[in-house]
Amino acid sequence: MNDGTIVELAPAKLNLALHVRRRRADGYHDLETLFAFCRDGDVIRLAPAVADTFAITGPFGATLAAEGDNLVTRARDAFRAAFGVAPPCAIELEKNLPIASGIGGGSADAAATLRALARWHDVAPDESRLFGIAARLGADVPACLLGKSAIGEGRGDELRVVDGLAGRGVLLVNPRVAVSTARVFAGWDGVDRGAITGDPAEDRNDLTAPAVAAAPEIATVLGALEALANARLVRMSGSGATCFALFDVPADARSAAAAIGAEHPGWWWLASELA
Repeated sequence: MNDGTIVELAPAKLNLALHVRRRRADGYHDLETLFAFCRDGDVIRLAPAVADTFAITGPFGATLAAEGDNLVTRARDAFRAAFGVAPPCAIELEKNLPIASGIGGGSADAAATLRALARWHDVAPDESRLFGIAARLGADVPACLLGKSAIGEGRGDELRVVDGLAGRGVLLVNPRVAVSTARVFAGWDGVDRGAITGDPAEDRNDLTAPAVAAAPEIATVLGALEALANARLVRMSGSGATCFALFDVPADARSAAAAIGAEHPGWWWLASELA
């Protein structure tokens, strides 16, 4: 057992494509999605303590600070129950990603907490019980726990790793508008437009139209990204409102970020690269 502070990145999650196939009897939707992860995101810090504490810092920390329940503490408690361990710990969540933004913030935070606890207690990162916990915490948590580009099916938690995406530059942009996932799914028109191919350029995000209906600012962001030089793919991630542009190299993403920041100083953005 490691007695030092453990730092675990909770990378921003992107849905490079998201196909909605049908509504399931359990209330979820059958999805086919292409997950990818950035080299930047939230940060989890975990350290031994005399009593459990949980603190939220970072630029978006104040938004979550008033919540009594959080996926981080739920992940901690579920890990303890599954592995029969209960030493107290201090957890800090550095919240760098906007809330309810379609880039897996809460799911990524829960997954990073599971990875940190696994390191602390010498649990293998591919331990099946970890993925069982992740699936119970939320549909995106298993993909965030895996942390690799993958095609997800079912609720999005049946995963198949894919290669060839790492190193591409990416610019994430959010108009600082929170979008309700439930509202966006409720607005889906119910039309099955076919299976995912795994080629981002050939696929789509079926939730874009209902998300734009809920938050018209998303269309403005997409238009601004499509106007950028060297952008290879522009799309909304998840149920919104964050959108992204992919570039061949990270330097192009950084140049694009400067242009977006100058033209739209009120928007949140992150220039990164795919892991």
